[in-house]
Amino acid sequence: MIGILLLMWALNGSQFLRLGNFQSMAFQLPELGILSLAMMVTMLTAGINLSIIASANLTGIVTALILTRFVTPETTGAASFAIVILAVGAGLLTSAAIGLLNGFLIANVEVSPILATLGTMTLLNGVAIVMTKGYVISGFPEAIRFIGNGQILGIPVPMIVFIACAALMALLLTRTRMGVSVYMLGSNPTACHFSGINNASVLLKTYLVSGLYSGIAAIIMMSRFNSAKADYGESYLLMTVLASVLGGTSAAGGFGKVSGLVIALVILQIISSGLNLLRVSNFLTIAIWGGILILVMVINYVSEQYQKRRTA
Repeated sequence: MIGILLLMWALNGSQFLRLGNFQSMAFQLPELGILSLAMMVTMLTAGINLSIIASANLTGIVTALILTRFVTPETTGAASFAIVILAVGAGLLTSAAIGLLNGFLIANVEVSPILATLGTMTLLNGVAIVMTKGYVISGFPEAIRFIGNGQILGIPVPMIVFIACAALMALLLTRTRMGVSVYMLGSNPTACHFSGINNASVLLKTYLVSGLYSGIAAIIMMSRFNSAKADYGESYLLMTVLASVLGGTSAAGGFGKVSGLVIALVILQIISSGLNLLRVSNFLTIAIWGGILILVMVINYVSEQYQKRRTA
């Protein structure tokens, strides 16, 4: 990480070390971070959730439609706040329902995770476009905008939410029976089953958690942008997988830590900020992320093969 910081400083000089740049990173990292947590928890079960971005967008749209429908210039502060709570609650219920749908398809119908979530991703994208007719929904009350743009004691609210989400995920995975079951399921589903664990129940809960985290990220995104749209955050899907793998989460399941993911997110955010300051095009940036992902997977494979030869 120190090497990357030095490289960005060498390439961008004083621009990279400006306080404003670090404040900007503190607002940008949380939404990707929470989405990456949603991806990581499914990868621990040897699965994947390709629908997290589509789920987040639909959650944002549902929340936005309620806000724009019921909050008017005449709405009082107390009434406006109550509607915001209602809208956020409806959005999170939407994301939870999507998570349960994914979990049901994977755990009960026994559809492979990649096909199940690819299907729901396509479905949700279509529903979102129909609901918005392809337009942007914007103009939200101050109470919702504070979530994405406000600060408490100088700390961005999105960063506070991310820290809370990361801490909760770490506790879930390391201090609860479900967390132990998630790791066991990812390592050896057959042994997990014969240990008396209900594999289907674990998968259902895992994708429910993934859906809820997608919903939380959606609320931050829509409040930060002051708008909701069907195709926001399309590049995030690749980056959530990259952050998870770079952070040490095994694509085969059974291994990964929240602390590793957080470190990977910081590294990726520093690189992303440096590329922005260098005015690298978005298309080239996506290619760079793809290249890093392939490189990390190759390194992981070589490392695993080396360890196997040493223990043989």
